[in-house]
Amino acid sequence: MRRRDLITLIGGAAATWPLAARAQQPAMPVVGFLGILSAAMTDNLRAFREGLKDTGYVEGENVSIEYRWAENQMDRLPALAAELVRRRVGVIATIQGPATAFAAKAATTTIPVTFIVSEDPVRLGLVASLARPGGNLTGINFVSAELVAKRLELLRQLVPGAARVAVLVNPANTAFAESTLRDVQPAARAIGLQIEVLNADTSSEIDAAFTTLARERPDALFVASSPFFTARRVQLVQLAARHAIPATYVARQFAEHGGLMTYGASLTDAVRQLGAYVGRILKGAKPADLPVVQANKFELVINHQTARMLGLTVPPTLLATADEVIE
Repeated sequence: MRRRDLITLIGGAAATWPLAARAQQPAMPVVGFLGILSAAMTDNLRAFREGLKDTGYVEGENVSIEYRWAENQMDRLPALAAELVRRRVGVIATIQGPATAFAAKAATTTIPVTFIVSEDPVRLGLVASLARPGGNLTGINFVSAELVAKRLELLRQLVPGAARVAVLVNPANTAFAESTLRDVQPAARAIGLQIEVLNADTSSEIDAAFTTLARERPDALFVASSPFFTARRVQLVQLAARHAIPATYVARQFAEHGGLMTYGASLTDAVRQLGAYVGRILKGAKPADLPVVQANKFELVINHQTARMLGLTVPPTLLATADEVIE
């Protein structure tokens, strides 16, 4: 073989080596992320990415995430879940309530699905059991709906003279609304409170609910668990301050924005755990074998500055048991 031919042969082979190497590299895994609201939920996204990172995955480096948001339009969820299935994602992560989990469950029986729900996922029908979920779903039980009676009791301690309490629910999130109303009525009767139920699933309906509150003048407000309410927390807190009504909420973000009191599990921790579960599944774990994680740490946060503004004296026992007091 002539020297020129040999050089040409070697050069041609070298040019194909990078192509061959790239062909042998595994494709970057893709995670589908399905939410009721919008990408404005930056705290949730940050926590989710931290959970992925805990298991060795960094978005854009060795994992890709396809986001789908329903923008508070629940009827869009089935189509968005179907899009993720057609995209052939490796895992679907659902947040902000059981509606997203059910949409993903209906869309696929083979792609792993992870969820965060505030009710018992066995009772909801998402999994067979907490210890061994079976099927293609597993996730985090945020335990929010079950805390209704405790939140009402804490509100009564903070506002001991309360006799009438308004309960604000989001009827669009049927599971949240039904579970709240199912639990709040007997809990209120047990401590001698009268309940008035108000509905809101849009920003304007929240304004209308507070117009009703201003007219009816209940002694306190109980804001039910709802991803939509969490997204509208600034509006809710500002309206409660404007109308000088003591209010209790489910997530610490409300207290951080001036809400009077919150009691519930840490949503940030739950979303981070969800990210870690997604990472474990990408590494080969089966959803059927991953037990549903139940939140076991609950935070009581009191905004003392807001209490003083409302003319409330926070009992020393409540201050002592609070996980955080915002001055």
